[in-house]
Amino acid sequence: MSEKQQTTSRRARLREQTSAEIKEIALKLMADGGPDAISLRAIAREMGMTAGAIYSYFPTRDDLVTTLIQDVYTAVVEAAESARDAVPDTDPGGRIMAWGRAVRGWALANPEGFRLIYGDPVPGYQAPPAGPGHDAEVRACTGLMGLVAAAWPAAAGHRTDGARYDWDDFDPVLVGHAREHFPDLPPEAIALTLRVWGRMHGLMALEVYGHLRSLVKDAESVYCDEMRELVASLGL
Repeated sequence: MSEKQQTTSRRARLREQTSAEIKEIALKLMADGGPDAISLRAIAREMGMTAGAIYSYFPTRDDLVTTLIQDVYTAVVEAAESARDAVPDTDPGGRIMAWGRAVRGWALANPEGFRLIYGDPVPGYQAPPAGPGHDAEVRACTGLMGLVAAAWPAAAGHRTDGARYDWDDFDPVLVGHAREHFPDLPPEAIALTLRVWGRMHGLMALEVYGHLRSLVKDAESVYCDEMRELVASLGL
């Protein structure tokens, strides 16, 4: 490697390290002061940088927030997919359990990230047209639909009553993904996907926001019981 290449490589590493530190401090500021505490000037002060220097990494606060959301969505979906794929696809109930527990584990280890994508929106933030974290968000949505698709034969036979849905009851983009990846699923399966998502995230959100701390010693056991009940409700 030439001296010029070494210098370029060193600069790239330093830039990557600085970008990572900027994002880490942004999440810390959000944890301490809420979503509206994310500020490029505040991050620059924290790092001992000039405002002009930090703008060379992220031209606007919205650019930084978009990158944070992309990173966070990617991290959580990779954790969920990895846990799911460690369970045989012949065990749809086990894969649902694995997905939920992986997301909970990630959320407790990264509460600021959880709050960024599932909590209060960042005030004044304007997402780009495609939406922040779009690809990873689609992966997460498709992954949940895949869990429901695998459970659907049992779940559909287990249902004794319930509302009937049409495709136009749901967001067209969501419907598009469902019909592209799972053409045999009916509209009711989308409703079930949303309910599964809600049950996975309900106790998790209470735990991340500190509402369970004084109420139960072993929140993990309560969460796992909820996931077992969810699996049982699907006839698995």
